[in-house]
Amino acid sequence: QVRLVESGGGSAQAGASLRLSCVRSGLTYDRTYWGWFRQVPGKAREGVAVLATGGTLKYYSDSVEGRFTLSQDNAKLTLTLEMNDLKPEDTATYYCAARTGYWREFASSWADSKQYKNWGLGTQVTVSS
Repeated sequence: QVRLVESGGGSAQAGASLRLSCVRSGLTYDRTYWGWFRQVPGKAREGVAVLATGGTLKYYSDSVEGRFTLSQDNAKLTLTLEMNDLKPEDTATYYCAARTGYWREFASSWADSKQYKNWGLGTQVTVSS
């Protein structure tokens, strides 16, 4: 059974930093991609940053490129999102998500939430101005 458990998040002032972590279990290493999505009420779930468990594929949304850094520790089965220079528009519930498949399909649809089969419960991030 696949499990994704998020931690971190909370409240911060604009310009500050926060860290999100996600620990996985039950996922294979090969052809697995995982990362973070976020959602605010009334809007669609948005891809933030996703990477491949093996290899170098990594993607960021334009809205977080240069401010957020995604990394993983495969020995600890942990994914970390370092969020710097936070803005009020970063306020959302952040979800850890995972999918499997071939890299070409992943590369063309990394931000499509419908392609992800496994999800965590989410963690709230609130940024005040």
